Amino acid sequence: MKRLIKLAASTLVLWSAPALASTNQSTPGQTAFEAAAQRSILDGPEPEGPALWQVADEDTTIYMIGTVHVLPPELNWFDAAVAKALSEADTIVTEIPMDPASEMKLAQYAQAQSALPEGTTLRSLLTDEQRATYDAALTSLGLQPQAFDAVEPWMASLSLVFVPLIQQGYDPESGTEKSLLSRVPDKKREAFETIEFQISMFDTLPQDKQIAMLMETVENIGSTKKALDAMVAEWLDGDADGLAALMNEGLQDAEVAETMLYSRNANWSDWIAKRLETTPGTVLVAVGAGHLAGERSVQDMLTSKGLTVTRVQ
Repeated sequence: MKRLIKLAASTLVLWSAPALASTNQSTPGQTAFEAAAQRSILDGPEPEGPALWQVADEDTTIYMIGTVHVLPPELNWFDAAVAKALSEADTIVTEIPMDPASEMKLAQYAQAQSALPEGTTLRSLLTDEQRATYDAALTSLGLQPQAFDAVEPWMASLSLVFVPLIQQGYDPESGTEKSLLSRVPDKKREAFETIEFQISMFDTLPQDKQIAMLMETVENIGSTKKALDAMVAEWLDGDADGLAALMNEGLQDAEVAETMLYSRNANWSDWIAKRLETTPGTVLVAVGAGHLAGERSVQDMLTSKGLTVTRVQ
């Protein structure tokens, strides 16, 4: 379930956190996590820049950049290579529609879908031990233990990934997608998925998995920022392999990994391949960085279709 949180957090734009890694595990991957987390994401040498890939034919070019949905406002990541891809693109493709109306719809729809039946509270679904841990975590954030009593565990879990990040300086308005789109407000926008689809990935999880995800979140509430710092450090260095090691390796639940990561990568690679065949022009695809890292990434699936994917940064 530790990796389930990473996938959940990287998927839903509303809560905007690309990863939550547990720091209480004793696997070899912890060394990589700790090393990355110790590096400052705001100081030190100039980073190489986020990784950027390209797949093209004679009349169509598609750039792909992995995104982090929430970032510190002062972080400088928009470099010349990303600027070039953005300026050349006539269409920007994100995971779901990203405009004020869609964001409002997402918040409203998520709230409606996550509502518990009248007479049931989130904390009533927990054991006494779980409730004590949960209450302590919310109190540590300055929240009342009853703050999320009206919603299902998945909603509370994703919200509790987000809250400490905001309290410690991360900002969804500074996330990669919003930053890119704000620079080219008049360019055409498309999306791979609907709001309803993304919400369903969480809303349809069995209750026991939702509770396990929630408890993993609250048990590691104090390390949320450290975990995201580590991911952002790898992202800034353009280290897709390092990012994959932190985000996608060791997935324990094959069904969840297939639903939240691999099947979506396959769908997106199908879209990209079809776009190359049918519509001339230049596209910039901006999706969660975990989808462009590790085995069975979007790039891997494009390569399996016989397409050549070139890393341009």
